[in-house]
Amino acid sequence: MSWWLLVALAAGAYGFKAVGLLAFDARPPSPAVLRPLRLLPPAILAGLVVVQTFAADGTLVLDARAAGVAAGAVLAWRRAPFLVVIVGAAAVTAGVRALG
Repeated sequence: MSWWLLVALAAGAYGFKAVGLLAFDARPPSPAVLRPLRLLPPAILAGLVVVQTFAADGTLVLDARAAGVAAGAVLAWRRAPFLVVIVGAAAVTAGVRALG
């Protein structure tokens, strides 16, 4: 990727942010618009986690990362503190890698 493309993409991202701030500054968005907008960040984060965990070179991969994500999901479901979720997921991933 060339540096010019990277600079153009960064400028576009900041441009979109500035347009959003200017557009919503005059009139706040309605609750009907805010409800789906609040759901976008967790959905995008979940999609990124799935792609980074289960995909490699365009194929489905089930390895130690999947076990770590599963352990983290269980700990989060059980409402463990965030640090415990991260350390637990990392420990399970490391343990599975050590066994395999």
